[in-house]
Amino acid sequence: MQIDVKNTDGKTVETVDLLDSLFDVPLNNAVVHQAMVMYQLNRRQGTHSTRTRAQVSGGGRKPWAQKHTGRARQGSIRSPHWRHGGVTFGPHPRDHRLDMPKTMRRLALRCVLSEKLRQSHLIVLENLALNSPSTKSMLNILQNLDVTKSALIVTASSDRNLILSCHNIPRVWTLPVSLLNANELLKRSSLIMTLDAARRAEELWAKSNSNNKGTTSTE
Repeated sequence: MQIDVKNTDGKTVETVDLLDSLFDVPLNNAVVHQAMVMYQLNRRQGTHSTRTRAQVSGGGRKPWAQKHTGRARQGSIRSPHWRHGGVTFGPHPRDHRLDMPKTMRRLALRCVLSEKLRQSHLIVLENLALNSPSTKSMLNILQNLDVTKSALIVTASSDRNLILSCHNIPRVWTLPVSLLNANELLKRSSLIMTLDAARRAEELWAKSNSNNKGTTSTE
């Protein structure tokens, strides 16, 4: 798969070949959806809680006599149908985490990367090195690349100057390539990758290297 490599001025400087096993994979909607659900559920803390009738205070005695009052019989003022009573079938703390096999997680990542390229939402940059943090410079680069919607900027390694430059720009996020996953890609419209990051992604997730045990990454 061939793609144009641009500079920060938005001009094409060369054309490179990217591995088809990473950037030309047919879309598998079922696997991508399963991965998206997993990543979103794993973000949940699961600390939501309600009190049952056994946990709310009060209700130690019967409100009124069982008979001869003309009112409905009641056993406790903390029954669920009373105000300030316990909650029936309410949420309680639990673990929402799901898991997927590594092979499926990597397949989902390859599918979304390929789809970004097919839809022309992938931009490969020759280099993205900033001498110092500068939001203005980053805005000019995004304008040169014609990026008007949300964007994810992926670099080969963590770049402090880049992170600080993008910090105040709405809908723009940065991420080192080793932390890339399908959910991060799905949440953003455009994907901007440096050429070094694209080559590193091929080393990590290309199909021929998918079973390597010597690489560590978070998908």
